[in-house]
Amino acid sequence: MRQFLCQDNGFKECEAWCPHCWVNIENPDMNDINFLLGDLHMPVAFIESITDIDERPHMDREGDWRLTILRIPVRLKQTDEMPYGTVPISIITNNEIIVTVCSRHTELIPDFISHTNARNILIDTEPDFVLRILYSSAFWYLKYLRKISDDVLHDDKRLERSIRNEDLKNMMKLQRTLVFFNTSLQGNNTVVGRLEHVYGNGFDADLLEDVEIELKQADNTANIYSNILSSSMDSFSSIISNNVNAIMKKMTAVSIVLMVPTLIASFYGMNVEITYGNHPYVFWLILGGSLLLSSILYVVLKKIRWF
Repeated sequence: MRQFLCQDNGFKECEAWCPHCWVNIENPDMNDINFLLGDLHMPVAFIESITDIDERPHMDREGDWRLTILRIPVRLKQTDEMPYGTVPISIITNNEIIVTVCSRHTELIPDFISHTNARNILIDTEPDFVLRILYSSAFWYLKYLRKISDDVLHDDKRLERSIRNEDLKNMMKLQRTLVFFNTSLQGNNTVVGRLEHVYGNGFDADLLEDVEIELKQADNTANIYSNILSSSMDSFSSIISNNVNAIMKKMTAVSIVLMVPTLIASFYGMNVEITYGNHPYVFWLILGGSLLLSSILYVVLKKIRWF
């Protein structure tokens, strides 16, 4: 999907590309690549980077063109291996245009546009645009981290009585998400340091400070949640083992209680003469004795908490 936006106390969508506008491309196809190369004359060297979904955050330059790649958080489909992940967003700029390319639709870009329009924010320089995208990405990292925290608390309550591996697997998915978040946030922090070197004093110092604070907060939060989740997984792995052992103990106790009548009945099933075998009340005596012994065993096992 290709979208053209012009700056007017926010961003207003326009029908076609014009100088000093923002071109936003999601899920790029060959038509979009041809547009970038043919209409905008973007350097061919950038194409490989902007189409690589595993590209790490970095900055590059070709003539008047600058390429800045960040990694932003996204919500993944239920069929994916993780609930959340990160994808690269490429910001390509020159003196006349800003282009963003992302391999999938994200919640970040529509929120960024609506937030900018609601506050009538004027973004008139390349570094300010990059910083505001970074600031927005830090907001969404923190938002998804709060949801991960809620998922961990929900899993904690469920795992206290669980014996299923699936519950631990859900926590492993969250742990994998936090690893991607940590790596991406560290890469974005590196880009912030590069921005200061590339642009010098060409951007809002207060905005830069806000971005650094938000990214640091998101990075620290991801680290804290990762440590908590690792500890929780170790603890609940032991809890699940204990729950299984408790069930096995109860099953063993039931087997012991049932063993007594089975053992007595097996004696009277042998093809040999047994004392009182012809007694008219022998069946009821055997039944009563079996129940009495089983009851005694049950009381004993109950006292030692096997039931």
